[in-house]
Amino acid sequence: MTTKLLLGTALSALMLSGALAQAPSSNPPAATSSSPPAAATSSSPPAAATNDQASKSKPDFVMSQKPDQYLASKFKGTDVIGTDDKKIGDVTDILFDKDGKIEAYIVSVGGFLGMGSKDVALPPSAFDVVAGSNGGSDKLKLSMTQDQLKQAQNFMPYSPPRPTTTGAGPTGGGLGGPKPGGMGR
Repeated sequence: MTTKLLLGTALSALMLSGALAQAPSSNPPAATSSSPPAAATSSSPPAAATNDQASKSKPDFVMSQKPDQYLASKFKGTDVIGTDDKKIGDVTDILFDKDGKIEAYIVSVGGFLGMGSKDVALPPSAFDVVAGSNGGSDKLKLSMTQDQLKQAQNFMPYSPPRPTTTGAGPTGGGLGGPKPGGMGR
């Protein structure tokens, strides 16, 4: 469920950014009057304040990925190897904060075919990126063993609290039920 939500949010953001990139500029046309610009005759702060406000309302687009940057798709599903270079788990999800900063990689450890496994969250600083051998895919290396990961505390995704109801049954005065005593008394 969380994966679908994150994927949907990411796709929506990509579509929106493409639409914004194609939108015409909303800058007003240059004034055609013969009077000098207002900034030259005014003693108030010049356009710097206006430019600051305008730059805050316009998003800064990232044009390309830099060599020291990674895409989330690179790590999701990536094998996690331990100190002995053997697979000890794989990245099943990535946890972001509200500003988009990666807080943790969620690693599934143990189990077989998804049964009996558990999720553990570790910060990105706990991992080293190891280039794949013979042109294979990169891996994430931990300075831990599989047993140490199995002993770690489970990661629990956030689930919003469920609304509680009061009363007994449909006429007990619960949420959304009819009011006792008839119609609107």
